[in-house]
Amino acid sequence: MIPFKKSLLLPVLAGMIIFSGCSTQGQGASETNNVNAGASTVSGKLSFYTSQPEEDATKLISAFNDQYPDVDVSVFRSGTEEVTAKIQAERQAGKTQADVLLLADAVTFENLKQEDLLLSYKSPELSKIPADLVDPDGMYAGTKVMATVLATNTQKVASPPTSWNVLTGADSKDASIMPSPLYSGAAAYNIGVFSRTDGFGWDFLQQTKDNGISVIKGNGAVMKAVASGEKSYGVVVDYLVAREKAKGSPVELTYPEEGVPIITEPVGIMKDAGNVPAAEAFVDFLLSEEGQQLSAEIGYSPIREGISPPEGLKSVSEMKILSGDPVKLAADREADKQQFIQVFGE
Repeated sequence: MIPFKKSLLLPVLAGMIIFSGCSTQGQGASETNNVNAGASTVSGKLSFYTSQPEEDATKLISAFNDQYPDVDVSVFRSGTEEVTAKIQAERQAGKTQADVLLLADAVTFENLKQEDLLLSYKSPELSKIPADLVDPDGMYAGTKVMATVLATNTQKVASPPTSWNVLTGADSKDASIMPSPLYSGAAAYNIGVFSRTDGFGWDFLQQTKDNGISVIKGNGAVMKAVASGEKSYGVVVDYLVAREKAKGSPVELTYPEEGVPIITEPVGIMKDAGNVPAAEAFVDFLLSEEGQQLSAEIGYSPIREGISPPEGLKSVSEMKILSGDPVKLAADREADKQQFIQVFGE
């Protein structure tokens, strides 16, 4: 667990309150008073489990504490599959420890929903979130849009490919890499979608294996392999490629012409949450205009209407999406993993 303290922010917040108090008329004062009224009723400890990169989780919690300085947030961070394994272990031990979850994909939350582990909460911010990216029963809601794309090392490949079929071509023999669905929730979702999409299926995945594609633990390791030139092509979430390119690495991002799987990194509250008011405030903040602006500043495509994606990334309305039924994918996830092991090994 990583504790986050916010005492250094209190003087700044106090100054903001005093300044707003001087402007006793108008909308600004009213909004400030509303925020303070809400923040004053939310306090205590909040246990946050996430698959988000540690640096991004730190920025998120810092911004949340700007509005809710009396909430102490502790974090458990790992790949989605390991986070859910921890939840199951805690459940078997008698009680889950997490209050709020932010994990890779809706399929993971569908499984938790089926196991009656989630609390229904319909945030007032949902009116600005696409309805098809929100659970109708209020068990979870998408917080951003992350597409899986092709990353190419431009020092090794002159022209970035336009199709997923590059992964099965002779020119990419032993030159590509992808994350493991046994660790990454995004990768598990991708396998479920590709194996059920016309023109791909398990035959396509077998062909990538036969062509020497490497499998590594997570998306970060995939990006590192492509950026360093160890591999020419990577199957990886889009925001990592955009970040690496912005740093000056010789990489290019391609949204293949057949379409891309997307995940929405949903947020949800555990049914046994010990601090429901803080968990609800956390969900509201993630989906709010300020929370979504922060998401874009960190480098993700926001899910809320009216907020533009960072440079180099597409918005959800600009993407051709390869999709799957989350309920079906949830029911078949373990079978998909076993099939993956048969094709690729552990």
